[in-house]
Amino acid sequence: MKKIAMLLATLLMATTIVACGSKDPETPSAPETPGAEEPAATEKRKITISTKFVEDEQTAISLVKVVDAINERSNGSLQMELFTSGTLPIGKDGMEQLVAGSDWIVVDGVNFLGDYVPDYNAVTGPFLYTTFDQYLAMTKTPLVQELNAKIEAEHGIKVLSLDWVFGFRSMMTKKPIKTPADMKGLNIRVPTSQLYTFTIEAMGGNPVSMPYPDTYAAIQQGVIDGVEGSIMTYYGTQQYENVKEYSLTNHLLGVSTVATSTKLWESLTEEQRTIISEEFEKGMQDNLDETIKAEDEFAELLKAEGVNFHEVDAEAFLKAAEPVYTKFPQWTPGIYEKILVELEKIKAEQ
Repeated sequence: MKKIAMLLATLLMATTIVACGSKDPETPSAPETPGAEEPAATEKRKITISTKFVEDEQTAISLVKVVDAINERSNGSLQMELFTSGTLPIGKDGMEQLVAGSDWIVVDGVNFLGDYVPDYNAVTGPFLYTTFDQYLAMTKTPLVQELNAKIEAEHGIKVLSLDWVFGFRSMMTKKPIKTPADMKGLNIRVPTSQLYTFTIEAMGGNPVSMPYPDTYAAIQQGVIDGVEGSIMTYYGTQQYENVKEYSLTNHLLGVSTVATSTKLWESLTEEQRTIISEEFEKGMQDNLDETIKAEDEFAELLKAEGVNFHEVDAEAFLKAAEPVYTKFPQWTPGIYEKILVELEKIKAEQ
């Protein structure tokens, strides 16, 4: 009996231990102690935005709004940092950062995309558009959307926008220009781009490639006789202190792309991509609205600084620039004609 009692006691203890170490699946677990395990803080993704525009130019002003909005909306998961005035690589060097997969966004001329997919240069060719709306409609066509898909697939560049307009480009020089003959012998700064080089050559000038931030001193030193650019750039960069003649050639539309690396884009969450896309779209509209509003205002400001405005022989310049469209054997055959067809459709609908 004593042995049986000891055995029963041993079994009872074992049952008690098992019961204490198990949980009834029907019984809810006790709540976790608050603060016992804090979730890891969201890691900030630092993204550099590089642009040639100086702080006083409208594009840079709108970009500041974009950066602030993205940083706020992302609740710390994104940290955008804007570098203006060409402080960091821009133009061709900036695009190389994207191809290399850097955590960068570059806001610069659409022509720099043309170094990778040459047909972009046809879309932004000389004397194509007479209004902003014509160009903005062109960027929405299947023709241009196919270019965006191609540069992404073949070169790792994700085009977020082609729509950051900053005005038609005209001539800021030391003497008035009214015909192509007036351009003869003038050294005119251009970006590092075949399109700009060929355009200025066709118009009669001598193109000199250099970063835009270097142009102010270059004019003073007599290295160049002027630059081509928008009225916004003219006033924002204070070139009126160097040159007083603004000839309205309107030879090219000043427009920037917003582009990043495919590697960066694909590494972001869907929410982060949405925030970036939406805020850059808002920034584009802000830039456009303010640019349209400011053009007349800046014209008056420039006149107050002693700048003279000159109309030009538009027909003569248009005819002079026609050979530009024959200088790009790397363009898809017939691309210029396709653009003209799309442009006629756009004009008919507007």
